Amino acid sequence: MSKKTREQIKYNMSRVKNKNSKIELMLRKELWSRGLRYRKNVTDIFGKPDIVFKGKKVAVFCDSEFWHGYNWEERKHDFKSNQDFWIPKIERNMQRDIEVTQTLEFQGWTVLRFWGNDIKKNLASCADAIEKAVRK
Repeated sequence: MSKKTREQIKYNMSRVKNKNSKIELMLRKELWSRGLRYRKNVTDIFGKPDIVFKGKKVAVFCDSEFWHGYNWEERKHDFKSNQDFWIPKIERNMQRDIEVTQTLEFQGWTVLRFWGNDIKKNLASCADAIEKAVRK
């Protein structure tokens, strides 16, 4: 595999979606097919949840493994270049996820977080958990 230039890497990273990702679309489509109606990427709720059931106070986050530090203690050693940037960046994302979850729960929200691979492999069970929280 050839090494990428800084410009190529910068271009690739600029194309990473922060909303309407594949995992979000999969989960939203499943929820919609179940008759669950939601708001997406709500900016007036702390942390801008990916999917929101405002009246029920249920916030759903679809976390990709790379950006949110899945299996972090093992994975952080995978970074071969620019470690001084990436390791603190991902660790700050992880800390922010904790802060967002705690703040929303303190405000009375039910917060559900799903890893991207869980959504891809277990879409129905992720949607079941959301449906259960919304319907209770």
